[in-house]
Amino acid sequence: MLNILAENIILGRNVTIEPTAMIRGVSGAAKSVVIGDNVYIGAGVQIICDEFRLGDYSKIQHDTNVHGYKPCTIGHNAWIGQYTIIDSIGGTIIGDNCGIGAHSQIWSHIKYGDTLEGCRFLSEKEMHIGSDVWFVGHCIVSPIKAEDKSMAMAGAVVTKDMEFNQIYAGAPAKSISDKIGFQFVDVKIEDKLRTMKSYLLEYEKIHSSKHNLKIVEDTSMVNFFDDYAYFDVSTRKYKKTHTHEEVMFMKYLLPAKAKFTPF
Repeated sequence: MLNILAENIILGRNVTIEPTAMIRGVSGAAKSVVIGDNVYIGAGVQIICDEFRLGDYSKIQHDTNVHGYKPCTIGHNAWIGQYTIIDSIGGTIIGDNCGIGAHSQIWSHIKYGDTLEGCRFLSEKEMHIGSDVWFVGHCIVSPIKAEDKSMAMAGAVVTKDMEFNQIYAGAPAKSISDKIGFQFVDVKIEDKLRTMKSYLLEYEKIHSSKHNLKIVEDTSMVNFFDDYAYFDVSTRKYKKTHTHEEVMFMKYLLPAKAKFTPF
């Protein structure tokens, strides 16, 4: 593709990259660019990394900038809002099902002051963001570890690690889960199964054609050799079939009904 400059390119199915987006390396061609299935990269997006990987069904909205010398890896089902900055100078890993709201900044380095003159601030540190993490919007995040299911409210300035399922707010951000609760609550498998079946019924009303979709509650119920796209509520995994029905159902579920990643 004309707007990808890389030595090795792997593009999934149904990828949309707007003509004004650009993906390249720091000083010319990137070493490796891997983009999953059903990905959208918006207008004016700049991805300037020597190694970049983006998972299935991820969306990077317009005028976002991703840059850095070290690898940047973003998992499945990511939603990255417009005008976001993701810095990978220290290296950045973002897990599955993460949301980064518009105008947020994710930094893996601090560098500017004159160290010869005595400036104490010069560092590069890997940014590690777990799965199901949500930065609501206008967040500024220094190099930290954000554990799975943690969340930062709009405008948060995050300078310390975020613990599992805790909600943070303020500048500097502190956990407020003792006041407002957690991002996620426990849901029984039978309730997940009931809800997913209701989603499938709703989907069937919208799309009256036959489909190859099945909802199960146990991995042992998945037949990897037939033509059905199985969605397992116990593992949040699904079997890829690459059919039109599977893709349309995934898009119906995203971003907020349910998120599944491939077996």
